[in-house]
Amino acid sequence: MRHNKKFNHLSRKKGHREALLKNLAIALIAHKRIFTTVAKAKALRVFAEPLITRAKKDDMQNRRIVFSYLQNKEAVKELFGPISEKVAERPGGYLRILKTGNRLGDNAEMCMIEFVDFNENMLEAAAPKKAKTTRRSRSKKAAPATETAPATETKAEEAPATEAPVAEAPAEEKAE
Repeated sequence: MRHNKKFNHLSRKKGHREALLKNLAIALIAHKRIFTTVAKAKALRVFAEPLITRAKKDDMQNRRIVFSYLQNKEAVKELFGPISEKVAERPGGYLRILKTGNRLGDNAEMCMIEFVDFNENMLEAAAPKKAKTTRRSRSKKAAPATETAPATETKAEEAPATEAPVAEAPAEEKAE
């Protein structure tokens, strides 16, 4: 029976599964975004988020604990450096899983797993946009409209200005 055993074994023995998760975590820390299957991404999120939480408090004990999981100096430096600075304010939920469809070869469900604070496109979309201003050019024929003048007077001024050049054009052609 598998009572109270909630993690996904990923069809691997313990050593193989730990090596897989360690390598996926190192790749994720190095590249900030990786493409993998949905099952592996969910298992990776359970594996990596406690390590990221430990990285928020930079002391020797946390570095040793994270190194015991990852066994990679560069990944530990990256995790305790720029990554911990970006996630310092976040109370959890450091990784995002976005499904990308099925793989062509075996129809496996694929996804992209990434750090939430490192996706610039999503951060720009979430940031409040400033008011959009339009640039309008003035026409040489149309007179500038004033704020106090009613709209009917502006149209009255524009109408003769547009009709006058049309009437003068045939006269100039006849003169030539």
